[in-house]
Amino acid sequence: MIPPGSVLGILGGGQLGRMFCMEARRMGYRTLVWTGGLEAPAIVVADEAIDEPFDSPEALKKFVAKAAVATVEFENIPRETLEEVAKWISLHPSPNAVAICQHREREKAFLKLNGIPCAPFEVVSSADELATAMTTIGSPAVLKTAAFGYDGKGQRKLTGGEDPAQVWEEFATDRAVLEAFIPFERELSVMVARGIDGTVTAYDPAENQHRHHILDLSIIPARVSAAVLAEAKVIACQVAEALDYRGIMGVEFFHLPDGSLLVNEMAPRPHNSGHHTLDACATSQFEQQVRVTCGLPAGSPRLLSPVVMLNLLGDMWPDEGVAPDWSSLFADGSASLHLYGKRRAIGRRKMGHANFLGEDVDSALKRAHAVKSELLAKGRSA
Repeated sequence: MIPPGSVLGILGGGQLGRMFCMEARRMGYRTLVWTGGLEAPAIVVADEAIDEPFDSPEALKKFVAKAAVATVEFENIPRETLEEVAKWISLHPSPNAVAICQHREREKAFLKLNGIPCAPFEVVSSADELATAMTTIGSPAVLKTAAFGYDGKGQRKLTGGEDPAQVWEEFATDRAVLEAFIPFERELSVMVARGIDGTVTAYDPAENQHRHHILDLSIIPARVSAAVLAEAKVIACQVAEALDYRGIMGVEFFHLPDGSLLVNEMAPRPHNSGHHTLDACATSQFEQQVRVTCGLPAGSPRLLSPVVMLNLLGDMWPDEGVAPDWSSLFADGSASLHLYGKRRAIGRRKMGHANFLGEDVDSALKRAHAVKSELLAKGRSA
C-alpha cells in the first residue's frame, strides 16, 4: 500500500490529471505531473510539475526519482516512455494495457482473441487491402486510423461506391482498421476498476449522446433494461480481467436494437462519461483511480442520485476570452459546475462539465437541456 503523504506521479497534465490531483490532495497525497510538453491545466493544482516532452531522459530521471507510484491520465503516451517508467517504479495501468487501448488494431485484436463482442473488422495497410476489406466487410463501413483517434477524429464513413485507391490516398496513413458500420440504438459506457488483488468494481452504465462526434450528455442510469445494464457490467469486467488490468478504465458499447452489446472502444484511464461520479456516486472515478493505484481497497461505486452530465464545449463561450453567463446553471439548486482551467475556449474544446442531479433522469435531462440551449444561444455557436 502506498500511504497518504506519498507522491503520486501522473503521466499527462490535462483535465483528467487535474481532477485526479484534486482528489489525491483531498486524500492526503502529493502529486507530480509530467506534462509531456503539452498544455496542462493540471499544473495549477499539482504539487509539482515536470513540463518537458515524454522523450526527455532528464524528465524521466526526475519523475521516477520523486514519484512513489505512477498512473496515466491519457493513453497517447509513447510506449517506450511507459516501459521506461515501469522499470523504476510501479505504473498502473501497465504499459501493455495502455498500448493495447491506444491502438485500434491492437484493441480489436485483443477483443477478438478474448471472445469479447465487437464489430466485424479488417486491418488494412494498402489500397489493395482496403479494396478486399470493403468487399469482405460490406457497406456501409467506417475506416479508422490504427492509432491516435478520439472524439471522431481519424475516421471516415464509406458507403460502398468509393474508389479504394482514392480513399487510401486521401486517408494518408500507413495502417488502418475497416469496421462494419453498426446501426446501434444508443451508446453506453461503463467505468470499471480493478485492484491489485484482482477485485473488479463496476459503476452503473451511462447512456451517452454526442454532438459533432464529441460527448454531449451522459445519462445515468442508462435508459435500458435491467438485463442490458447487468450485461454491460459483466462485459466491462471481462475486459478488465482479460487485460490483467490495474486501475480505472472506461469501456464503451454499442447497444443494438435486439438488445445485444458490442464493445466499441476502451480507455485506460478515467473517462469523460464518468465525470458524473464526482457528484453522484459514493466514490468518484478519480478517487477510485487513487485507491487502486495505491493498492487501497476499491471504494463503493454506488449511485447516490440519478444524474445527467453536460459537457461544456468552447462554442458555449461568447468569445475566446469571455466566460459564459453561468446564472441559469447556478440557479439550479442541484447542478454542479466543474471548469478545467483551460486558457483558450477555441472550437469545440472541452472546457468543463456540469452535473445535474434529480429525482429521476427525465427531470435532470430537461434541466440540462435548458441550460445547454441557453449557453449555446449566447455562445459562438449561435
